[in-house]
Amino acid sequence: MPPPYVPPTPPYVPGHGLLAERTVVVTAAAGAGIGAAVVRRCLEEGARAVVLSDTHSRRLAEATEALGAEFGTERVASLVCDVTREADVAALIDAAERFGGVSVMINNAGLGGTAAIVDMTDEQWSKVLDVTLNGTFRCVRAAARRMIERGTRGVIVNNASVVGWRAQEGQAHYAAAKAGVMALTRCAAIDVAAHGIRVNAVAPSLAMHPFLAKVTSADLLAELRGREAFGRAAAPWEVANVMVFLASDYSSYLTGEVVSVSSQHP
Repeated sequence: MPPPYVPPTPPYVPGHGLLAERTVVVTAAAGAGIGAAVVRRCLEEGARAVVLSDTHSRRLAEATEALGAEFGTERVASLVCDVTREADVAALIDAAERFGGVSVMINNAGLGGTAAIVDMTDEQWSKVLDVTLNGTFRCVRAAARRMIERGTRGVIVNNASVVGWRAQEGQAHYAAAKAGVMALTRCAAIDVAAHGIRVNAVAPSLAMHPFLAKVTSADLLAELRGREAFGRAAAPWEVANVMVFLASDYSSYLTGEVVSVSSQHP
């Protein structure tokens, strides 16, 4: 068994109010990965409120309670949301209305898996595409519509992957979905630019957390770490920091971009 993964300790840097007065909605945020990390960073950066969602109701309730105790229950809300269901996505956007409406939408939900193309079933292909690409589309569409209705010059940040640029064995469905997220990001950015809405994405490579360590072989993790410039995986908070940057006014002239949180890029 490989030794337990110990991520780097986040540097103690007080928040700078980068997201002050903004209401942030985050999908797939109840675990220990990027979604949970970005919720915390948004709250640390002064977001008016964060509405987090996930399909796992127990973990979502636990996360909401813990964050509410730390940051104030008036700043944290949650809703179970399956991004493959349009009604769930609409309800999630509605949940932000009590805080003044969504101004930052962070689309983190995605689904992976490993299967060679010759063995991959239609069901495996469709499930990954529906969560990872179609789910992102539903959330981008719903958030953009609400921002336009309210006259909000908001920001949408999508989670792509370096696999959308490069080949990896057994990842045809996931790579296709993430490449689609990249293309969706670029085109959506142009569609909503006239409304002052920005759309960007991050493309992490290996962002390590306990669940990933449990479901991924030690050999594969070692291979993936070996591809990284620093010889290690990113910690989720390191990806979350880039998402916060994209959501903030520091990136005010950036739209339609996919930022590689890795040394790997086209």
